[in-house]
Amino acid sequence: MKDTDGESIAYPVQMQLEAYNARDIESFMQWWREDCAYYAFPDTLLARGTTEIRARHVERFKEPNLHGKLLSRSVVGNVVVDHETVTRTFPEGPGEVDVICIYEIEAGKIARAWFKVGAPRLDQA
Repeated sequence: MKDTDGESIAYPVQMQLEAYNARDIESFMQWWREDCAYYAFPDTLLARGTTEIRARHVERFKEPNLHGKLLSRSVVGNVVVDHETVTRTFPEGPGEVDVICIYEIEAGKIARAWFKVGAPRLDQA
């Protein structure tokens, strides 16, 4: 049996992940509510509204190796929880980091998001 409600709730999360991996800021931003809030888990506000979220991602999207690999996804009600490994270029060099992403969806867009980021693992030279 297909979980069509879960698929529907997760759709904006999947679309913003695909746009993130394409480093397409316009496509990425269309999945965020104008009044969205973006947190470091559990409650450190990093950005409020699409202007601040866009500013956080413009530079990151310039990283040539940027890629979020979805490891697992769970949907409960209007909340989507992703476990990802993100490849990126850190100030110390290229590597990857594990991230738990929690998205609250309202009216087909991301209203709030929390990110718990692990320790970066740098590539071995």
